[in-house]
Amino acid sequence: MGKRLWVERNKDGSWDAFSEDGAHLKFGKGRGLFTPGDLMKVALAGCAALSSKFPIENTLGEGSGARIVVDGTYDPETDSYLSFEEQVNVDATSADLDDDEVAKLKERVERHIEKGCTVAHTYRQETPVRVNVTVRK
Repeated sequence: MGKRLWVERNKDGSWDAFSEDGAHLKFGKGRGLFTPGDLMKVALAGCAALSSKFPIENTLGEGSGARIVVDGTYDPETDSYLSFEEQVNVDATSADLDDDEVAKLKERVERHIEKGCTVAHTYRQETPVRVNVTVRK
């Protein structure tokens, strides 16, 4: 089993998400808040960012990273995302890489994301979700 997470509603209608190790995130529906669908995209981008960290830092230096943009095709009829598109942008302009080095970096980033991104692995398969409702009285 993974890390336990939970959410709690705020009086203003927003929600707070917590993890057992102290992480915190505010979300909801409204200006300045991530929606649950947004968080799905953040999870995908974040997974690619962490998965690509090693080859990028190995080539471009510590602290280097990618800008990852994720978009999704939403279907209102099924209230679900049909697909996601991820654009991984690595700024290597200060590294003076030749064409072979650029191709190697691109291949390594793709390989690391493909191997290490749990979120993408999960999205690519049918993942059952069981909901158990308890009402205390």
